[in-house]
Amino acid sequence: MTAAPDHSPTFANLSLGDRLSASAPLLLVPVLVVLGFFAIGSTSSWLTLTVSGLAMGMMIFIMASGLTLVFGLMDVINFGHGAFISVGAFVGISVLLALGSWTGVPSLALNIAAVMLGVFAAMIVTGLLGWAFERVIVRPVYGAHLKQILVTVGGLIVIEQLIHVIWGPDEIFLTRPETLKGAFTFAGAAIEKYRLLAVIIGLVLFVAMRIVFRRTKIGLIVRAGVENGEMVEALGYRLRLVFIGVFIAGSALAGLGGVMWGLYQEVITAGMGEEMMILVFIVVIIGGLGSVEGAFIGAMLVGLLQNYIAFIEPKFALVSNIALMTAILMWRPQGMMPVVKAK
Repeated sequence: MTAAPDHSPTFANLSLGDRLSASAPLLLVPVLVVLGFFAIGSTSSWLTLTVSGLAMGMMIFIMASGLTLVFGLMDVINFGHGAFISVGAFVGISVLLALGSWTGVPSLALNIAAVMLGVFAAMIVTGLLGWAFERVIVRPVYGAHLKQILVTVGGLIVIEQLIHVIWGPDEIFLTRPETLKGAFTFAGAAIEKYRLLAVIIGLVLFVAMRIVFRRTKIGLIVRAGVENGEMVEALGYRLRLVFIGVFIAGSALAGLGGVMWGLYQEVITAGMGEEMMILVFIVVIIGGLGSVEGAFIGAMLVGLLQNYIAFIEPKFALVSNIALMTAILMWRPQGMMPVVKAK
């Protein structure tokens, strides 16, 4: 297959100054970590906050990656993405509660198996829900952003009400599996076991997504479709099926993120997905619309900055993410690593 032509200069052809500018976003996370170390002062507190921030960032990335893929390939602004987060959380946690005999024993194998079953169920249900959502709600409004916002917000509200009908209006409190409770001490810092697991899962998912998009045929088709969809269709590929597959995958990732966030907070509500959409959109915007790498860097910045600021000056924690987005967009109005489509 011949990929769509790239109308932007390659990295190798850039001048030294342009190369440094292109690589600058990659330095933001390590720079923030170093600044956090000097601002906090205590090594143990800094290490605890850093792991917590990375865990939070990884979970936000999982939820945001699906949304940025959908926008990058399909040019769809999907506010209903938050509904998939909530549904995934309720489905996954329901499975975990049903497997109480697995989660209530101090067996790492049984605990992880229960979590994986909950995640699998959540991703299957939200993937199917995403397929129906695309067919019924999104497909009639392709190319009309205002209509997309209106109908997907309506879909979000409807699905939230269906959650109330199925699971009830009350919050559901839960406890993590036995081996994922508590923390261990490392270099004088208390590292929560579940947060470390979240970091590992997020990294594995990011690496897997990069391998799929960079090393596989379907990844090449997706990337070519982002840059020049007409060229891909001219080569005989049915881009519409790719659209549907990406929407299903994005919805399933939202369900995975919902389960992880529910275990992180140890409480789930029908509106949790809607609340998370603020952070998800911030990550997608500052990362660059359609960029998985940008979303990853943006999520790490959001998670780390919020944890550092909450420790140093709690009053400013609520506005830290808005301030970060403002600063990034003043520096790079299109986000840190936007996907440039062919004209």
